[in-house]
This record gives sequence, C-alpha cells and structure tokens, in this order.
Amino acid sequence: MIPMKDRLLLKPRLSVFSALVLLMHSGGGQSQVISTSQPIVAKVGDDITLPCHLETAVDATDLTVEWARLDLEPRFVYLRRDGMELQLEEHPLYMGRTSLSTNKLKCGDISLKLSKVKLSDAGTYKCLVPKSGTEHVVELTVGSVSSPEIKISKVSNGVVLQCESKGWYPEPEVLWLDGEGNLLSAGPSETVRGPDDLYTVSSRVTVDKRHSNSFTCRVQQKDTNQTRETTIHLPETTNGSTERQHLMEGDKMFQLDMKEEKHELKNECDLKHVQQMIEIFMNQKKDLENQREKLNSLLHEDRTQIEENNKKLKKIPKLDPDKKMEKRVRQ
Repeated sequence: MIPMKDRLLLKPRLSVFSALVLLMHSGGGQSQVISTSQPIVAKVGDDITLPCHLETAVDATDLTVEWARLDLEPRFVYLRRDGMELQLEEHPLYMGRTSLSTNKLKCGDISLKLSKVKLSDAGTYKCLVPKSGTEHVVELTVGSVSSPEIKISKVSNGVVLQCESKGWYPEPEVLWLDGEGNLLSAGPSETVRGPDDLYTVSSRVTVDKRHSNSFTCRVQQKDTNQTRETTIHLPETTNGSTERQHLMEGDKMFQLDMKEEKHELKNECDLKHVQQMIEIFMNQKKDLENQREKLNSLLHEDRTQIEENNKKLKKIPKLDPDKKMEKRVRQ
C-alpha cells in the first residue's frame, strides 16, 4: 500500500470539495493520480514550468524523477537518478532545454523547467516518481502570435481595408469591428500555412460613410486564448475630392519615407564598406607584426650562433711558428 504522503499533486492545489472526493475514492490511503484538465499554454520562445510536486514537502534530491512523452523515442525529456541528470538517455530535441531546481527539489517540488519552447514541444507530458508508483499528466499547448497590419485602398463605393497577420499557430480567425465594437460583414478570410507550420491570415472589408471612422482588425486564437488587434482611424471626408486628397497625401508620405529609407541604406552600405576596409588593414597589420617577430627571432638566433662560434674559436690553442718549423725538419 502506498502512503498518502508520496502522492503527486499538480498546482494549483485542489479545492476542499475535490480533496474530500479524493479521500472517498482513495480506498483507505491508496495513491490516486490527480491532474488538471486545463492545458498549459505557452508561446514559441517562452520559458515555462510544467508543475509537479510531492504532496509532502520531503527532500526529493536523491529520488528518481522521470519526465516523458510517450509519443517520442526515446521517451524521456528529463531523467534524474541518484542525484544526477542522465542526459544521454534524454531525447535530443530537449537536450540542454530541461532542468529541475536544486533548491525546490529539497522541498519536494519536481516541476520541470522547459526553455525556449518550440512548436514541436506541444503534447502530453508525464511526471513520474517510481518510488511512489504514481504519475501525473500535463498537457502543453504551444502557440505563436503576431500583430496584424492594415492597408488602405480606394474603390468607387468606399474604402477597402486589407488586414494581414503572419506567424500564427494554431490557425486563428479574423474579425472586423467598427468604432462602437460592432462586427462588420467581411468576406471569407484567406489562410496560408508556411513551411515552418505557421499560418498567415488575411481579410478585407469595404467601408463607406455609413460606418464610423475607426476600424479594428482583430486576430484571435481561442485554444491558446491569444488575441492581437490593430485599429486604424480614417479622416472624415465631405466629398470625393477630399478623400482623394488624403490618399494622395498618404502616397507622398510613403514616397518620402522610401527616399529616406534608401538614403539611410546608402549610408549603412558606406559604413559597412569602411568597416570592412578597417578590418582588412587590421589583419594586414597583424601579419606584418608576425613577420617582424619572426625576423627578429631569426636575427637573434644568428647572433647567438655567431657568438658561440667565436667562443669556440677562442678555445682553440695557437701554435708557435718556430715550433711548426721544427716539426717539419724532424719529419
């Protein structure tokens, strides 16, 4: 029979009513698996924590702790035994991105920290302490969001607003609202899924003078509870010529922005060229300094060799000329 103190619980803690239900079904102290039905939602790139802890705040430093996904092979996203993490047995997708807090382990908290969340991290995770024989299931939902952009174009019966938003997951929906928050009737939105599995959505709506001058494009994803919106304010117009004037002024401002952008780009290119030349000169300077060091080293070796030869010559004894002649006569 497994003691009640070794049960694993997911944060947040159960209500009093849920705890009573647990005791009624525990069968005299047998451990039950308790988990939350609400998935954990994370955005791509976030650092998150998957909660799991022992009910009693006992030291779990030396316990075996397993975090796994059964749809992977190998299934472990984190494995700890005898106080050591066994990275070689973990799935390569999670290498270096999962960890447990050493300080929290001493209090029975075995929650898993997952860094730099990816779309592929979405799934069902199991937290297991084999000593207790119980496990927890944690559902992770991963999403990606971005703010929408609105473009304006003129048509004969009003103004067309084009809204586009890139980099969403899962697939979102697009809504148009007027200044009072009322939904506008728009055509079906277009959705494109890219090679990175992220969605690009777009929608357009035609508005006229009967509508307000403020319009909002809202992109939302209900599963991840994520919403992004952009509001545009159109100038009030009394006639078609004034409306055209605003559009022409907008075109002039756009052209001016383009000229300034090109000018900045040219300056950036010049600066980059100068930086490249400086880098080349610095490399050449380093090469010359290395060559000078090599020449100085060779010169030093030559001088040393000459000094040694001179010393050897001095040690050779000199023969007297008279003794040389006497030696020749004897021969």
